[in-house]
Amino acid sequence: MYSFAFITVPAVVLLLCGTGAHSSDPLIVTSYPDATGGELLICNLTDFTLTVSGHQWLKGSKVIHEDKDASQLTIYNITGVNAESSGQYTCKFLTSPEVFAVINITVAPHVVAYKKTEHGNEGDTGVMTCKSNTFPLVDEWTWYLVSQDGIQAIVNGSEERYFIKSTGNKTELRIHQLDIEKDQGEYMCNGSNIHGNTGATIALRVRSRLAALWPFLGIVAEVLILVTIIFIYEKRRKPDDVPEDEDGGSAPLKSNAGANHDTVRQRNSS
Repeated sequence: MYSFAFITVPAVVLLLCGTGAHSSDPLIVTSYPDATGGELLICNLTDFTLTVSGHQWLKGSKVIHEDKDASQLTIYNITGVNAESSGQYTCKFLTSPEVFAVINITVAPHVVAYKKTEHGNEGDTGVMTCKSNTFPLVDEWTWYLVSQDGIQAIVNGSEERYFIKSTGNKTELRIHQLDIEKDQGEYMCNGSNIHGNTGATIALRVRSRLAALWPFLGIVAEVLILVTIIFIYEKRRKPDDVPEDEDGGSAPLKSNAGANHDTVRQRNSS
């Protein structure tokens, strides 16, 4: 069974002048579910002199439903009041002139962190971000540092290192000159509006200054190990492993002594 809150609002006439304009705006009776539940948005046009050729439902500026029904009543199902369904809805009657009414589905902020864990190098700038896409927008954003001493509010611009930049649906905390001792830990972003407040937690991990050198040092170590292995291997190679052209194994040259001896003997006999 649905629970509705009923209000009566004057419809906005899109054509304020020209043929067919009325001296007084027609009324659209709207009903919508409250925070306890319900799923239906209802608009009822009370002026029966207007001819209806169809309806449109919009969420923000996006058309989410349209039909060509001639009824004075139009209904849209939002599947419950929650963060996803919150927003500004418009029911439009396709009459001449066109008339519409606006229904706001509002909830407490639904705050989520862009990343549950952020990493930064010591000395660099750390950035943490939270957002809320619910309606209405967040009125106030607050950041806290969760430590062993308790929860401490972070003041924008404090210590010339902490800077907070917020809009209606997003907040960002920047920490300049990250310190591995002071800044590593958990941070909480909190958003509030007229319906309440919610928050999200982000873990900040700060790496040492040498962390960026670790990949390079690893490559250097691998090269040194490889060179050492090659050197030891060359030192311990067996003689059999030496190539044939390095062990003096080339064939000996034939001696010319015999030929020279015959020549001398021939000369003496002559």
